[in-house]
Amino acid sequence: MPKIKLQTKIKATRSIVFDLSRSIDLHKISTEHTNEEAIAGKTSGLIGIDESVTWRAKHFGIYQNLTSKITEYNRPKYFTDQMVKGAFKEFKHEHHFKELNDETLMTDLFYYKSPFGVLGKIADKLFLKKYMIELLTERNRIVKQFAESERWKEIISK
Repeated sequence: MPKIKLQTKIKATRSIVFDLSRSIDLHKISTEHTNEEAIAGKTSGLIGIDESVTWRAKHFGIYQNLTSKITEYNRPKYFTDQMVKGAFKEFKHEHHFKELNDETLMTDLFYYKSPFGVLGKIADKLFLKKYMIELLTERNRIVKQFAESERWKEIISK
C-alpha cells in the first residue's frame, strides 16, 4: 500500500491548525481547481468524530464521488479520515499536530490502495502518487496561509 508522508511547519497554535485541517469550507478553497464540493453528510463547518462527508470532484477529466468518515479524533493532537466509498480500493489519512515552540508541526500520513490491481499499481508509479502529493501539498499550503494570517477567523471562531 503506497504511503505519503508530508510535514508542514506552521506559525500558529495547534488548535487553530487542527480546526482548519478539519474544516469543510477550507477544504473547498484548497480544491477549487478540481471543482470539489461537499454534496452529502457534513457539507460545511468543522467535521468531527463519526461524521462523514461526500465530495464530488473532477479528477483526470472525470467527475467522481468520494465519501470519507472521521474514524479517530483527539483534539488537538490528531484525527483520521477513511474512505467509506469512492474510486480508491481504500484510503486512510492520518492528521497529526505537534507543538514546537511557537509553531505547529502538521504531519499527514496518507495510505491508499488503487483499484484495478496491476493497472492501479502501474498508475501509482506513473502519475497517481505524484498527483496525490500535489493535492495534499496544496491543501497544506492553504491551511498554512490561513493559519499564519488573520484569515483563519473567516473559517473558525474562537
